[in-house]
Amino acid sequence: MATREAAIKAVSNYFETGGFQTELADRVAVRTSSRELEHQKELTRYLDDLMRARFEAMGFTVEIYRNEMLERAPFLVAKRIEDPSLPTLFCYGHGDTVPGEDGCWSEGRDPWALTVAQTPSGERWFGRGTADNKSQHAINMEAMRHVLQTRGRLGYNVTFLIETAEEMGSPGLEEFCRKNRDLLAADLLIASDGPRFSTDGPDIKLGTRGGLNLRFRLEYRDGGHHSGNWGGLLANPAIVLMHALTTLVSRNGEILHPGLKPGQIKPSVSAALANVTVTSGPDDPEIDPWWGEPGLSGAEKVFGWNTFEVLSFITGDPVKTQNAVPPFAEAICQIRFVVDTDPDTFLPLIREHLRAQGFDGITVEPARMSMLRASRLDPEHPAVAWAVTSIEKTTGKPVTVIPNAGGSLPNDIFLNIIGMPTIWVPHSYTGCSQHAPDEHVLPHLMKEGLQMMTGLFWDLGDGFPES
Repeated sequence: MATREAAIKAVSNYFETGGFQTELADRVAVRTSSRELEHQKELTRYLDDLMRARFEAMGFTVEIYRNEMLERAPFLVAKRIEDPSLPTLFCYGHGDTVPGEDGCWSEGRDPWALTVAQTPSGERWFGRGTADNKSQHAINMEAMRHVLQTRGRLGYNVTFLIETAEEMGSPGLEEFCRKNRDLLAADLLIASDGPRFSTDGPDIKLGTRGGLNLRFRLEYRDGGHHSGNWGGLLANPAIVLMHALTTLVSRNGEILHPGLKPGQIKPSVSAALANVTVTSGPDDPEIDPWWGEPGLSGAEKVFGWNTFEVLSFITGDPVKTQNAVPPFAEAICQIRFVVDTDPDTFLPLIREHLRAQGFDGITVEPARMSMLRASRLDPEHPAVAWAVTSIEKTTGKPVTVIPNAGGSLPNDIFLNIIGMPTIWVPHSYTGCSQHAPDEHVLPHLMKEGLQMMTGLFWDLGDGFPES
């Protein structure tokens, strides 16, 4: 029968009989590491060999577009038009991954093969891209396919965009979306990326923090010099750079410069986060309560505030350490920021601050091709309550509404440039080891994700939420 319950039952059976596992294995096997030039052909293969056929089987027309900023990372746009007068849903995913880190995975696992294993914490599906982001857009595509098979139609139009450079900061995406605003125009975005706040219940996020990576470099001379003969006479760039960074962030992780953080958390955001308690799961590290902005809850630190992190620090030769004063020091740092701050001020502010502190020789430049800006949909938008109602109907569990994710995604482009409300429904969890060896997903979250998205896509056919 063509009912919501029948569609959810069908997608549940698809998962239980191994269909989704096979689908995810096919995707993981394509080595779509966008940062490594040797895998550039795999990015196109993922779109042309895997995605094209799957979308066309659902009645979509598919075009692959050149990325004018990064040619090796094209875009796929799939469109299904049931009636031009109907509203349009926009979906997004990224087929690229971070490097596989072959040889670094536990028990000799191949990052490019889906491996199902029992661990002390339960069953895990290991593989690069399982959590970020291949399983997540696969869930949404399969949920939509089951709605189509059950109902015979969706009851609305769909535009699905898959990019292949998100793990590099989505270079070229903003330019592509500005140039093709009419092609991509839609009434609502529903997409999935990042982790759930908790494995116990679903959540939705209405935007993301932004992310800016910066390279700090201090170079004093051409080569190292014997530390016995020259130590105490030659300035050590590593020590100087470390002290420079401590003028920006304290030993407790508090941002020290007021221009790098918001003045306050908006009351509506504080209210939304009041019932959110951040805790460590079984596979998560223990939270350090003394770290970060004093006076804020854990949820406010992650979802409502800015953070400054040192991602890497290099000086001398870390592999073959020499007894020499190093010639240079370099740190890659990152600022995660909410919509209440202007990231365009960060770089000139930091440069001026270092000069004022006497650190004239330190250069500061962007460390990525592009910056992901912060964005946030108003929690009172009608689409939020609609999505909560649909997911709660499917799962029988309360849904946590989080104003924005702690991580970064190109949501600003969709919300503010194309101009559509944005709802993110994550299917992973915080302990998934994304961007690290042993990346994995939890099968029960995959199954529940398929059920939730099938319910959402079914309910859209009964009427879009009012804008």
